[in-house]
Amino acid sequence: MFNKILIANRGEIAVRIIRACKELGISPVAVYSEADRGALHMRYADEVYSIGASPATDSYLKMAKIIEVAKQSGADAIHPGYGFLAENTEFAERCEAENIIFIGPSSKAIKLLGDKIESRKTMEKVGIPVVPGTVEPIQELPLDRVMEIADNIGFPVLIKASGGGGGKGMRIVKEKTELQKSLTDASREANSSFGNPTIYIEKYLESPRHIEFQILADNYGNVIHLGERECSVQRRYQKLIEESPSPIMTPELRDKMGAIAVRAVKVSGYTNAGTVEFMVESQKNFYFLEMNTRLQVEHPITELITGIDIVKEQIRIASGEKLRIKQSEVKLMGAAIECRISAEDPDNNFVPSTGKIVELIEPSGPGVRIDSGICNGFTVPIYYDPLIAKLLVWAPTRAEAITRMRRALTEYKIIGIRTGIPFHKLALMDVNFIKGDYDTSFVSKLLTPEPLTQNAKIAAIAGTIVKSLKEEKVRASRQLAPTGSYDPWKVAARQAGLRK
Repeated sequence: MFNKILIANRGEIAVRIIRACKELGISPVAVYSEADRGALHMRYADEVYSIGASPATDSYLKMAKIIEVAKQSGADAIHPGYGFLAENTEFAERCEAENIIFIGPSSKAIKLLGDKIESRKTMEKVGIPVVPGTVEPIQELPLDRVMEIADNIGFPVLIKASGGGGGKGMRIVKEKTELQKSLTDASREANSSFGNPTIYIEKYLESPRHIEFQILADNYGNVIHLGERECSVQRRYQKLIEESPSPIMTPELRDKMGAIAVRAVKVSGYTNAGTVEFMVESQKNFYFLEMNTRLQVEHPITELITGIDIVKEQIRIASGEKLRIKQSEVKLMGAAIECRISAEDPDNNFVPSTGKIVELIEPSGPGVRIDSGICNGFTVPIYYDPLIAKLLVWAPTRAEAITRMRRALTEYKIIGIRTGIPFHKLALMDVNFIKGDYDTSFVSKLLTPEPLTQNAKIAAIAGTIVKSLKEEKVRASRQLAPTGSYDPWKVAARQAGLRK
């Protein structure tokens, strides 16, 4: 087992990994940028090191600096968390060259699967169904050639970053006239987020469900899956709410999809934790979407329903231990839901909200978990992803989990910035969410009310008239009351007396 691990990340995921390290008896080392000076993950680590200025390109994406700090601190291994350098082949290669263990797959596996283009090639070779699209980079092709490719696939198409996920570097292109700008914007955003401008095109599927399978694989050929996560509540490809199990899942479908996920991992020689993602149509036909060669943001809901600590398993696998769990021993218990708490204003098109947190009250109680990177007095910076915390609940049934999440959301108070909590309250009250009858179009439908029918319009007008008449009656009764303040309790008492 390792003696010391450097966490090459920030925020809630850095705190999560630090806690796992301490429970395993490992000394955690944190890094921070200027914007994160005094952040929560710094307070929990045994050692902290500055790695540069506030922008990610000057700090959390500086490979040489992070490796330098790992050597300086005497760390045996680096845990990249998610985002930043988590799926960067070059960073994994540099760690290997410096004899520092990268807690994740090998650089070869990242190149094969973490790179979305290479993973599509691999899946096609072994007969796993993939969403129609390209298996070559397109950002440097002439525009007329890209236009021809998009025409052959058929609009609408989706431009995607090859070197990362989380909705970064993705653009829906519905018409040819949108293509050129979308290519430029997607490639620029991909390079800014992952240090890799490579993009590709695939067919845009209208309103599927997004379901992923959590995988664990050791260095001895043992591979298991930990069931699925439903990730269809998303906006602009950023997941907002996840749950497990999926409301549409059957044991037969889970076995089939899980077997394909395990097969995808085995044929690629992948090790450590990973996620195989699928698009599922209404008829339950499914297609391989991509593999995330890292820890996922939403991994805690799987931990809640399986009792398996995924971060600890990552560390054990990276240290050379065999998987301690067999597929037959994986049991899914109850239901879990995660709400991503982001510093965004849902009343203003989810624009980022920055500023100082002047009051923080976190929910608690049975079945409630908070993975947070914030504290009272922390200033949320503008330089990074707006995710600041994750609120999770577990309950024996899905209905109870929904009720518990509603209760927890009412307890959650973050004063000083705007957050997505009001959106989550709205979503958890939606009848389609409650029924489990939703897909990736859920958020757009929720935030875009359907036009009123003629009958509904008449009913609304009638309701307004009735309300107006009632208010007029109250005003009249106040005018007839004796001189002085109007007291409804006295009026009621008089009326009761007259009825005797």
